Amino acid sequence: MSFKIFKFNCCGLDIHKTWIFACIGITDSNNRTQYKQARFSSFTKGLNELCDWLAKYNCKDVCMESTGKYWIPVFNILEQHNLWVTLSHPKYTKPMKGNKTDRKDAKWICDLLVTWMN
Repeated sequence: MSFKIFKFNCCGLDIHKTWIFACIGITDSNNRTQYKQARFSSFTKGLNELCDWLAKYNCKDVCMESTGKYWIPVFNILEQHNLWVTLSHPKYTKPMKGNKTDRKDAKWICDLLVTWMN
């Protein structure tokens, strides 16, 4: 089973109280996706580093879960940097059960955004 790619450069964020795990998916013309992953602090300096990292890969589309209240400052900073932020309900971005890690969660959210159509 294959999915149609709609976004060729986007990022999934797994947000926690003090850390943010980010995964950018960059898809080439042959529909091969290469992933770039990083971890950032959830404080202002780390959020600005996240925005610089996204700019380095020319990534303008970001998706994150609306878990608790930790998403609010992240959303505000990303929006100030003119990024297109998709805020999703955790019910719809919940990964499959199994060997779950924060990096895998960020990649899962990225994959969902890659195949999601406006």
